[in-house]
Amino acid sequence: MPDDFIQTTKRHLKGLLPQRWRSDLTLVPVVRLSGAIGMSSPLRQSLTLAAVSRTLERAFAVKRAPAVALVINSPGGSPVQSHLIFKRIRALAEEKNKRVFAFVEDVAASGGYMLACAADEIHADPSSVVGSIGVVSAGFGFPDLLARIGVERRVHTAGTRKTMLDPFRPEQPEDVERLLTIQREVHATFADLVRSRRGAALTAPEEELFTGEFWVGTQALPLGLIDGIGDLRSTLRARYGDKVRMPLIAPPGSWFSRRAPGGVSAALGGLDLSGGQLGAGLAQGLADVAEDRALWARYGL
Repeated sequence: MPDDFIQTTKRHLKGLLPQRWRSDLTLVPVVRLSGAIGMSSPLRQSLTLAAVSRTLERAFAVKRAPAVALVINSPGGSPVQSHLIFKRIRALAEEKNKRVFAFVEDVAASGGYMLACAADEIHADPSSVVGSIGVVSAGFGFPDLLARIGVERRVHTAGTRKTMLDPFRPEQPEDVERLLTIQREVHATFADLVRSRRGAALTAPEEELFTGEFWVGTQALPLGLIDGIGDLRSTLRARYGDKVRMPLIAPPGSWFSRRAPGGVSAALGGLDLSGGQLGAGLAQGLADVAEDRALWARYGL
C-alpha cells in the first residue's frame, strides 16, 4: 500500500477525532468575564467568585493547554469580588503552570482592570477603555423629602454611628471623612496589586496612573497598562500557530438556564411572586439594573 495513501488516511482519521484527543492541535481554553462585578439579583447576573469559579477550574484543568485566555468586558463593581476572582485566577495559573492572556473588549475599568491584571499579558482593541484605578462611592440625599410629603421617619439604633451616611439625614462631615478613610485603604490595595502585576512595565508616574482616570487602548499601551493591541484570534494564532483551537468554556448549566423550563419564576431567577414580594423584588431588580447602567455609562457605553 503506497505510503502517501497511508498518510492521507491517517490525516483524515485524525480529523475525525475530538479536539481533546488530537496531539497536533494546541488548545487555549477561553473564559468570558462579562458584566458588572458584585452581588447578583433576579434581574441582574453579575460576576462573583461563586459564579465563575467552576468555569475557571474547568478551563485550567485542560491538561494539554499551555495557556488560558480571559475575554474581559467589565466596568468594575465590588472590590472584594474583583479581588477574590483575581486571586483564584492567579492560584489556578500557578497550580497548573499555565500562562494567562487577557483580551479586553469594550472596557476593563476599575474592578474589570483588576481582573485583567490576573493575566501575564493584557491585550486590547485600540478603542477599548482601560484603567480607572480608583474607588468611587455614589448615592443620593433626601433630607427634606419625607417632611414635605408628611411622612415621619423613626430610626432606633444601638451605636452612635449606625446611621452614618443615612440618605434621609443631612450629610455630616465626620461621616464623609470616615468614608474617605475607607476608600483610601481600598485604593491603596488596588494600587499595590497593579504595581505587583505590572511592575516595570508601568512608564507613567503613579500620580497620573492611580487617579481613577481611564484611557483607550492606544493610550494605555505606552503607559504600560496593557501589553499589546490585538484580538483573541489573531494574537493566539500568531503565538501558537494557525492550528490553535480556542474552545469557549461555558458556565455550568448555561444552556439549561437560558431556556428557563420552570416558567416565569425560573426566568426571573427564582423571584418570589407572592404578594408584596413581587413588587419589592422587581423594584430592587430594576434598581440593580439602573446601577449597572450607570457603571457602563461612565465609560460612554
